Amino acid sequence: MGSGQIKKAVAAAKKARPEYETLLDFYEKLLTAQEASMEGTHLKAIEIPPDLLSVKQKEGFPLINTSDFAIDITASESLFRKFCQFAAESNEVLAKAAKKIVASLDQGELELSDLFSKILAEDDTYWHEMERRLDVDKKILAFVAYSSIRPSLHMCSNHLAAYLHKDKPWAKGYCPICGSPPALSILRGEGERFLLCSFCGHEWRTHRVYCPFCENRDQKTMHYFFSEEEKDRRVDVCDQCKKYIKTIDTRKMQRPMHPYVEQVSTLHLDMLAWEKGLESGIPLWLQI
Repeated sequence: MGSGQIKKAVAAAKKARPEYETLLDFYEKLLTAQEASMEGTHLKAIEIPPDLLSVKQKEGFPLINTSDFAIDITASESLFRKFCQFAAESNEVLAKAAKKIVASLDQGELELSDLFSKILAEDDTYWHEMERRLDVDKKILAFVAYSSIRPSLHMCSNHLAAYLHKDKPWAKGYCPICGSPPALSILRGEGERFLLCSFCGHEWRTHRVYCPFCENRDQKTMHYFFSEEEKDRRVDVCDQCKKYIKTIDTRKMQRPMHPYVEQVSTLHLDMLAWEKGLESGIPLWLQI
């Protein structure tokens, strides 16, 4: 998606939800920088041997683990510095964290290649240790690191998608590329439902009535709620596992749609879900 579509989607979201203006301004910079970084990101395509691919397709396994993604370290480091600059110009909390992160980089206390590898390895112990050592909220540090490698993740995901069966929709709740849970549900066309991977950004088609977190398909234990003011956005709820996923109905939209802009400009729906005692199926730093 080009920078023009990002700008249009952000402008439309700010008009619909002016209370998100400051946050959306930040994300417009972030998303636009990620889009521009794609041109300078260079990766060798990950190859999957035919025998291994056959087993994965037969058993319904994802193509790779998150730790197997390739990262363009140079491009990611450049983005990391840029995102710290954006954060420094944002609210007080982000600015304070960015200042400490940059200082740690300049003093050699923080190695970005290690930071990126720990994102791929999903090493919670590392983030707790870095929070203690740098005195920076681990969610902010992980978010900046993840945002910096996302162009690499998307590029790898696009390459790997060539291995997927085009005539066999992936009807499972986890990403067929990396096995991660979805961050967003999207309704398109005649009501077909797609899920957006919270980690690599791959989008796949799935069942219309289906909980991706526990595979529940019992209509009696699944429902949704929405605001009368925005019927193109809703929260799908599973009573069985008490988890939720936000859904964007593009059939009812009269504005440009960008999935990550929608994710950010629907935080009020997350709050409503939390008030109801529901849980998201993804880590907090991947929700925004």
